[in-house]
Amino acid sequence: MKAFHKENEIITNKHELAKKIYEVSYLAGSFTLRSGKIANEYFDKYQFCCDPILLDSIVRQMVELIPNGTQVLAGLELGGIPIAVLLSHYSGIPAAFVRKETKKYGTARLSEGTQLSDRKVLIVEDVVTSGGQIVISARQLRELGAQIDSALCVIDRQEGAVDALGSVGIKLLPLLKRDDFS
Repeated sequence: MKAFHKENEIITNKHELAKKIYEVSYLAGSFTLRSGKIANEYFDKYQFCCDPILLDSIVRQMVELIPNGTQVLAGLELGGIPIAVLLSHYSGIPAAFVRKETKKYGTARLSEGTQLSDRKVLIVEDVVTSGGQIVISARQLRELGAQIDSALCVIDRQEGAVDALGSVGIKLLPLLKRDDFS
């Protein structure tokens, strides 16, 4: 089997990890964000989530940020799911996959996988800007009985998510912040 990278090594240094993520995923231009806001820079999460060595390097460092007592890792559709799966693998904590809206067929669920009711749930996301999707998903999951006080992400773009999440009782735990890429 051919290796994807010339070097097939996990990146353990946070500075080197930020450098590699920036190298493979940073884009400059004009981008419409989920919030509708226009940004002149963008982190293409699929570039780091689809690179097996880079994703492994990211998640190994994120495991250390999981709060004690976490019972479920809730990966948000779409970018949070591969991160939650690998976090589950390394931490031994079960995962759930959270849709943006309830499925209209089959199980007709908002969340698939491990049950969330009466459990301490950590929301897992890729790149966070305003925190809007986390706020929406947390409200929906709380209505299902989940206990949520934290969200874990790969990158906090530092554009208001900490305050938005704090206003609904959620602490943002980023592996990296925009400042780490300067």
